[in-house]
Amino acid sequence: MVDHTFDVAAEVLRLLTEGDQSLAVAESLTGGLVAAELTAVPGASLSFRGSVTAYATEIKHRVLGVDAGLLAAEGAVNAQVAEEMAAGVRRVMGASWGIATTGVAGPQPQDGQPVGTVFVAVDGPGSRKTVRLRLNGSRAEIRRESARTVLELLSGQLRENARRQDTEQNGGI
Repeated sequence: MVDHTFDVAAEVLRLLTEGDQSLAVAESLTGGLVAAELTAVPGASLSFRGSVTAYATEIKHRVLGVDAGLLAAEGAVNAQVAEEMAAGVRRVMGASWGIATTGVAGPQPQDGQPVGTVFVAVDGPGSRKTVRLRLNGSRAEIRRESARTVLELLSGQLRENARRQDTEQNGGI
């Protein structure tokens, strides 16, 4: 299987640089894989501000500002938690965009969610999107696919944002 995560990371960084924008990453189940993919791309420092690996639930609250009541009631594997992680890392790092991953890579279910349940989120200027994934495979495969998917989600949001700005600059044409 060919892993296209590096290509997606390079595309994301190119789009961010062209738009004079920056990125911060909050990771749980991916444990730094997203940041590693981004920093593998030469010139990443032009747009990548940094990351928080918030593996422990309390770190999601204390560092990223995820609502403690939400975490207590729903657990960490939740769409709203992913959204708050992305918004929190964006705020903490002073970035244009924040992305986040949270989920269950296995081998055991977590927070009542089966292995392979993952939420990825993007938070940016006028744009917020969260996607639930149901992934199969080994722990490593689930983590890799989560990293790739959050970068693809961001790439799509960046392209959409750029199209919107082009339309506005051209008088709505």
